[in-house]
Amino acid sequence: MTKLAEIQAAEQRLLVKTYDRNPILFVGGEGPYTIDEEGNRYLDLLSGIGVNALGYAHPTILKAIAEQSQKLIHTSNLYFHEGQAELAVRLTERTGMDRAFFCNSGTEAWEAALKLARAHAGILREEGKQIGTKFLALEQGFHGRTFGSMATTYKAKYREPFAPVMPDVEFVRFNDVEDLRAKFSNDVCAILVEAIQGEGGVRPLSQEFFAEARKLADSTGALLIADEIQCGMGRSGKWCAYQHFGIQPDITTLAKAIAGGIPMGATLCTEEVARSFHAGVHGTTFGGGPLACAVACAVIDELENSKLLENSTTVGNYFMDGLRKLATRHKIIVDVRGEGMIFAAELNSAALAKQTVAAMLERHILINCTSDTVLRFLPPYIIGTEHADQALAALDEIFTAFESAPAAALATEGEQRG
Repeated sequence: MTKLAEIQAAEQRLLVKTYDRNPILFVGGEGPYTIDEEGNRYLDLLSGIGVNALGYAHPTILKAIAEQSQKLIHTSNLYFHEGQAELAVRLTERTGMDRAFFCNSGTEAWEAALKLARAHAGILREEGKQIGTKFLALEQGFHGRTFGSMATTYKAKYREPFAPVMPDVEFVRFNDVEDLRAKFSNDVCAILVEAIQGEGGVRPLSQEFFAEARKLADSTGALLIADEIQCGMGRSGKWCAYQHFGIQPDITTLAKAIAGGIPMGATLCTEEVARSFHAGVHGTTFGGGPLACAVACAVIDELENSKLLENSTTVGNYFMDGLRKLATRHKIIVDVRGEGMIFAAELNSAALAKQTVAAMLERHILINCTSDTVLRFLPPYIIGTEHADQALAALDEIFTAFESAPAAALATEGEQRG
């Protein structure tokens, strides 16, 4: 029995069945490549679902882990350590925020944001303002899988098995300004957005919608909260994707790429919002630990020192231009969109999208499919044009094969794989 087969059998027997894994055992990685047990190298254009911004085994991350692990890995938040203030300075300066709360994941960061919004509304009511407890979230938005985050996530498949979920959430049609205006009222304590929806299909907000959300929130004292968990930390070519719009939210959330693979999340807010929390009202055991903070500081410094935000823009634009050229030759591509190192190619068939992901895997290139028909790319910021060319050539070959195959055969194959 192979090592992979042993692990598959053990997981089948022991783990809760939450993942449908591909039958590959990864044991290492280098740069933008991850390596399986047989030594095969896979170009990871998903970067661990947006986490490995610096790729695999980056010397900056390895050095930070080694040095900090020899000093202090964990101490409770009952005491001080050097890392939290250092990281907070880096993040607040780059995002335009005033204060930070550190946790362990994106969904925890979002939970803290929701709690801040409710607490802030409570303070405003004590001060005589008329404001409610309702959240306006967007259709196709995704904010996590814990109870509050799940309630603000649009797709029913994430919410219905756990009903009843947290109440007082209403969904607004994506980029529909009139629907936003119609649903906004003094009952709303916060408008929840992603500047670029990730799980929802890599869909950017329109400038008009984002500006209207800011205007409406300002009119009552409600908060504008931007989820930057997937599109933030330089992935769009700026530290936060909302910076492309020139609109500043009251709260933003970060995770995924923040600590180069070490679990971490952050909730950043304005001074006005921060007055809603006081000692004991919220907390975490592991959040903002010395190891995670040290690595996050090192990641931020490396992104700047190596000009990787600029590389995200340059190579991301090159990659998207290549996808658009493919779209002129292959009608299967109906749209190409994104910013920096978060971009997508939408196909005209869910079955073919799924087959494309599988065919890329056979060619040792990792991408995934979201919203059924959307090929999602979240590459490490370190990739070059040669990596884009490798992926584009593979996609061209795959789409050419689709076009030459009988339609019935493709449909049958799609059903079998589905």
